[in-house]
Amino acid sequence: MKLLLATLLFGTVACGGGSDLDPGSGSDPGGGTGTLQLEGSVRATPRLANARAALDFDTEISVRVLLGSVPVTTGTVQLTSAGGTLDLAYDNNNGNNGSWRGTAIGYDEVYVLDIESGPDTVTGVRVDGPDIHTFSAPTAGATVDSSMTMSVTWDRAVEAETATLRTDMLDNIAIPDLGMYSMSAGALQADRSQPNENEIRLTRANRIVPAGGAVGSLFTVSVRNEIVVIAAPNPAL
Repeated sequence: MKLLLATLLFGTVACGGGSDLDPGSGSDPGGGTGTLQLEGSVRATPRLANARAALDFDTEISVRVLLGSVPVTTGTVQLTSAGGTLDLAYDNNNGNNGSWRGTAIGYDEVYVLDIESGPDTVTGVRVDGPDIHTFSAPTAGATVDSSMTMSVTWDRAVEAETATLRTDMLDNIAIPDLGMYSMSAGALQADRSQPNENEIRLTRANRIVPAGGAVGSLFTVSVRNEIVVIAAPNPAL
């Protein structure tokens, strides 16, 4: 069957002060029957370089749900944020082993996951995700010397639990979310005779172990930003 992706346009919704859906509300492991194992991810990716506004992101949601070793294909899997509640659709293509999926426009930062399948539940699992970060150096489109150590800096309000950096030569290395990382020489792909475009990606994430899930359960919210820089020709190559 053709995959049906649930989609939701996250609009502006009035939230009262102190709402559980406000950034800064904190994470909550929730509750449940302890019988469902879940692996959930909310991943926000930018539609433009060094995106700054929430609506400059697209968000993909994937939640794998198992009862024992059996994929859960019936019931409801819902994700709630300041923009509303999204019902995820079960993806039965390619033997996907219990993945429920959805997409949304924008990044709301705080997300609450609820799952119900017959008597089995996981409820109120909230992750207060990372705030949106932006690169301050190097600037997008800048020409840089890839043969030298280069400082990558970014602005963010609150340190995320995890951060990973990726370039054309680095594959998602784990780094501390300190707002600065010294990238070693050779971390960008260069050419001997001509400039070479390189993408720098930084992904920051927060996660929680659901209290009402079976052993091995995890729910993660991440946001990614990226810029393209130009590696100057390096005749020494």
